[in-house]
Amino acid sequence: MNPTVSQKNALRTRLLSQRGSLAPAAVRRDSHAATQRFLDDPRLAGAHCALLYLPVKNEIDPRDVIETLMRRGATILLPRCRDGEPGELDLYRVDCLEHVCPGRFGILEPDPGRCRPAQATPPEVAVVPGVAFDRQGYRLGFGGGYYDRLFARPEMARTLRIGLAYDFQVVDRLPVEPWDQPMHAVCTPKELTWISP
Repeated sequence: MNPTVSQKNALRTRLLSQRGSLAPAAVRRDSHAATQRFLDDPRLAGAHCALLYLPVKNEIDPRDVIETLMRRGATILLPRCRDGEPGELDLYRVDCLEHVCPGRFGILEPDPGRCRPAQATPPEVAVVPGVAFDRQGYRLGFGGGYYDRLFARPEMARTLRIGLAYDFQVVDRLPVEPWDQPMHAVCTPKELTWISP
């Protein structure tokens, strides 16, 4: 096995176990702190169009951000796994958090019968979960490459990419592959760290 792959797998196993063992009260507390930190930054909270996610397996819950931006009139996009094309995401506009349904991997996704595909205009900000992030902005996910493929699309070149995570998910340096797409910032309960721009 490629040493980079084995390093990623070992780190993924350890951090998923740590995240999975968090108590519900800790998830709520840290989710509130991280999302408040996000909303305190005008570059992020002022977005007119933002891509977010719905949490699974104790990920930081960004629903406070979604609901706040909706109240401010922003367009909210959520990802949906593309049918028949593993590794590809499509973005849908979501006007109500009740317009979602379980999709691939048990993750809540936009219901295509109730949500419209996103228009050509890309999101100004994309908020993504991860298993780990490093100080250079690189992200470790579940290994499917969904977000790397999404962020490699030309129309996403100017989108600010923000990782949302617990503090223990931030490591000094991750093993990196040539196709990995780094974040511009990582937001945790204790800090919002800008890497670029």
